[in-house]
Amino acid sequence: MVDILRFRTDEAVDHPAVTVDSFLDQSNATAVRIEPGDDARDLLPHLDRLRLIEINFPTYGDGRGYSAARVLREAGFAGELRAVGDVLVDQIGNMRRCGFDAFEPDQPLDSSDVENAFNRWPDVYQATGDGRVPIWNLRHPGSADG
Repeated sequence: MVDILRFRTDEAVDHPAVTVDSFLDQSNATAVRIEPGDDARDLLPHLDRLRLIEINFPTYGDGRGYSAARVLREAGFAGELRAVGDVLVDQIGNMRRCGFDAFEPDQPLDSSDVENAFNRWPDVYQATGDGRVPIWNLRHPGSADG
């Protein structure tokens, strides 16, 4: 089993995530797993009771999970957002920018490669889900359009 890379200080969820369909049919789950083809917007009315949302990347080329992450973070989801599956080190910097704060890759990632991926571009030009301020806003604080 590959270790989970987690960048949060709260306690980790200690039970498995259920599918979106199962979650919508029950009332007590606090962890859900989004598969490609699931609509993250179905979870928006329930974000206040979720502690963990896993987003599955069955192949590295399937980018739908990035959109799901942005939808959830922009809607105010503050719980753990975990990328699972075919997660590669060259993707995790962009995944973090979309709001992922935990990663469970199918294959182990070298810790120094992970650190380098997160620090490769310290400044960003677009709004992000990881809290970094876009460089145009640093140059012109309070500007809405740079």
